Amino acid sequence: MKKLVFPLLAMLTFITVSGQTIEELKTEQGTKKDSIADIQGRVDALQGQIDAFPGWKKGAFGTIGANISGFNNWYSQGTPNNSAGNIGITLNSFANLDREKFFWRNSGNINLQWVKLDNKNDATDSDSFNGTTDVFNIMSLYGYKLSDKFAISALGEYRTSIINNFNDPGYLDVGVGATWTPITDLVVVIHPLNYNFVFAKNDAVYESSAGAKIVVDYTKQLGAVSFKTNFSTFQSYKSSDLSNWTWINSFGYTLWKGIGLGFEFGLRNNKQEELANALAQTPVPTPDPTFDNIDVKTQSYWLFGLNYAF
Repeated sequence: MKKLVFPLLAMLTFITVSGQTIEELKTEQGTKKDSIADIQGRVDALQGQIDAFPGWKKGAFGTIGANISGFNNWYSQGTPNNSAGNIGITLNSFANLDREKFFWRNSGNINLQWVKLDNKNDATDSDSFNGTTDVFNIMSLYGYKLSDKFAISALGEYRTSIINNFNDPGYLDVGVGATWTPITDLVVVIHPLNYNFVFAKNDAVYESSAGAKIVVDYTKQLGAVSFKTNFSTFQSYKSSDLSNWTWINSFGYTLWKGIGLGFEFGLRNNKQEELANALAQTPVPTPDPTFDNIDVKTQSYWLFGLNYAF
């Protein structure tokens, strides 16, 4: 009996000590968690002060979407032997300087996509990736502050494509007016004195003119979510046929170490591009396309894929 008593007492003592030790460890763990939270709070407060300090603010995020496929003797489809692929890349970047008396905001947007469909049974078929979506846009805005929310400003914006038809057409807006910044991340530009330079080989369709320029840009990052929307329009004083607008929206959601999901879509309305496209058809539609008889369609694109935030 005595032989059993001592082991039982030792086991009971071990359980009691272990129980006390676990409770003590939990208490100490809670204290550590509180300390970590306090430290993180101080770090976040310092970062907020850094972000609020006047100076250059820079950032970028982009999306990559890609898929490739290959088929051999897959008879249930019309092209049983083929290789196909789709690659898309978007990049949104900004560099902004904010001082007491002035600001200087710069931004850029690039969206490029390539598509390939190679019919292996057709020797004349192309086996190369061909450019589809092709967007390039840079903007620079300088403003002299009259108050915290209003400024006299000058804007330069350039838009074109770069894969196939660089600067054909290309659009350069240069103008002056006013800029309103009602909140930190929203910029509204209204420039009644603006000239829209249009560069193109087809001078019969594309024409430069004076007009009003309006830009609305909102860029925001909330934790893991990045968001940017930019609406830019030119309203020609000479003719509404020479007016145009573009609206681009970009979203990014970071999941792990800067990598996440991204989505971008864009809309555009441009009567000059619609007429140039109609005249380039073979055969040319009848009656001959003109600004008066063409049906102007809203252009659009979208891209979904992996996102990386810099």
